[in-house]
Amino acid sequence: MSDPECRDSATYAQSTERPSPGLLSIVIPCYNEEAVIEATHARICSIAPRLGMEMEIIYIDDGSKDNTLEKLKHLASGDARIVVLELSRNFGQQAAMSAGLETAQGDAVVIIDADLQDPPEVILEMIAKWRTGIDVAYGRRKSRDGESVFKLVSASIFYRFFAAMMPYSVPVDTGDFKLCDRAVVDTVCGLPEKRRYLRSLVPWAGFHHAPVDYDRDARTAGETKYSVFNLLSLAADALLLSSDKPVRIIWLLAILFAFIGASGLAVSLTSSTQTQTGVSAIIAVVGLFSAAQTTGIAIIGEYVVRCYREAQGRPPFIIRRKIN
Repeated sequence: MSDPECRDSATYAQSTERPSPGLLSIVIPCYNEEAVIEATHARICSIAPRLGMEMEIIYIDDGSKDNTLEKLKHLASGDARIVVLELSRNFGQQAAMSAGLETAQGDAVVIIDADLQDPPEVILEMIAKWRTGIDVAYGRRKSRDGESVFKLVSASIFYRFFAAMMPYSVPVDTGDFKLCDRAVVDTVCGLPEKRRYLRSLVPWAGFHHAPVDYDRDARTAGETKYSVFNLLSLAADALLLSSDKPVRIIWLLAILFAFIGASGLAVSLTSSTQTQTGVSAIIAVVGLFSAAQTTGIAIIGEYVVRCYREAQGRPPFIIRRKIN
């Protein structure tokens, strides 16, 4: 599907230009970022004079095991613009971002990672888009420095597969780096889901979207917090929390395997000989049927697990302490 870019953007922008200055909230989830967090804060502060807005920075410590929290406390002690949320344990990036969104007070809210792969300077372009009346200005990656060919290819395939599976338009080649208007933030925070995937919830909410193209940098320091297992888990959540098409695919598989079975039956009834090849064919068909049934049960099980978690009604995060 195509990116959810603004419809009739010129006319729309003329009628909805936003006044200045206003307050900008910058939400930064952190997990074991002691090697880079001070540099990140310095980069954020360096663009503050050019924002044309007041600024608050919300750091969410998502149960870090290093000295990230201590460094955030030190930064907050010397800067009243900083709010630090200390979560009671590691709840995951999506929960940490949700905590930041619910705390943010800004007229516009930016979500950005702490690793400086997404340049803070791009926020200036996002604000310019927002000023013209755009509700969501999302970062769209033109290039991704410092990543392997496998990571680039697999990410590109997943983004397009994910967009094709959605019942509404979802932009490709994007992450969580975006600016959202206050109305968008209030809408997303008001949704009842406990287990959230913001890359699909923000497009689901609608409003007017526009891309801001940029080149993604390599990590300034530290290592990625996403293992292959974590990436696969996030991809599963992305699909199963946002789309019912995986279940619908089971129907297509059922029709396909029913056709294969009927064809095999017709061949066996009309054949005049029985050979080892026939036995092998039967085994293959049985194997395919078994694979299809197992896949269907597994997918349904994944949905049941998520329904159970939602029914529990537990909060997506717990804030242990709020600083500043």
